[in-house]
Amino acid sequence: MELRHLEIFCKVVELKSFSKAADALYLTQPTISSHIKALEKSLHITLLDRLGREVIPTKAGSVLYHYAKEIVKLKKEAQQTLDQFIGKMSGSLDVGGSTIPGVYILPSLIGEFKKVYPRIIVTLRIGDTEEVAAMILEGAAEIGVVGAKVGDSHIEYHEFLKDSLILVAPPSYDQTKISRKGLKDIPLIFRERGSGSRTVLEKTLREDGLGIEDLNIVAEMGSTEAVKQAVRSGIGLSVLSKRSVQDELANKTLKEVRVDHLSILRSFYIITHKMRVKSPLCKAFLDFLQKRPH
Repeated sequence: MELRHLEIFCKVVELKSFSKAADALYLTQPTISSHIKALEKSLHITLLDRLGREVIPTKAGSVLYHYAKEIVKLKKEAQQTLDQFIGKMSGSLDVGGSTIPGVYILPSLIGEFKKVYPRIIVTLRIGDTEEVAAMILEGAAEIGVVGAKVGDSHIEYHEFLKDSLILVAPPSYDQTKISRKGLKDIPLIFRERGSGSRTVLEKTLREDGLGIEDLNIVAEMGSTEAVKQAVRSGIGLSVLSKRSVQDELANKTLKEVRVDHLSILRSFYIITHKMRVKSPLCKAFLDFLQKRPH
């Protein structure tokens, strides 16, 4: 059982795909397959089931993954710790980002971080808030940035950046301001359940005496970009992160509609696992993010 085989096995399990694992590891798909076959041959057991395009671990594969990810993590920590003794930082870091920080904030910050540590490889995985929290809990990502808190005591939160949610409409929309009660009368497009922006929006509206059932929701979309396109197409209005529509507001392809006496503010949070030892690279990235102006 070779360490390199375990590293490749873990990546296939985490990405549920031979081709995605190949891209992530800068290898060819046949190379990935040959390593997995060699590992299965050495253990005399099938580790992965190929179900169409998706790859999932067998029961034996799940058992091995539990141990393999810890072995790979220890190897990474050992390498990073030893690198510090000779004045360099290398290795890889898996980062999770919910939609807004993952698309609009983290890429540029990761670029700045790599200028400080050019030898590192950072993999950014984007999902909704609940999916990023699951990455942290499962060890698929070591650090993440999300737009809301989830109810799991194993996750540690570090307040990061501030954000506001605003009501946006197509440029042709004839109003620039509506009342809070007016929210019930307009067609609204929501993000899917599990997104941080939706969680914060629902909480704020409940505190203001409005429930989801009181609103005229005409569509739910799986991404912020899809919501923006739907708004531009005239399907309805939506409440979105101001950070995500800065370009559209500047270019006047979307417009902000003020809602009287309704302010929706939120924080983005850096999240880590309370019980897991952070690698030196994770600690360095956490320190880098926390020193950013809020």
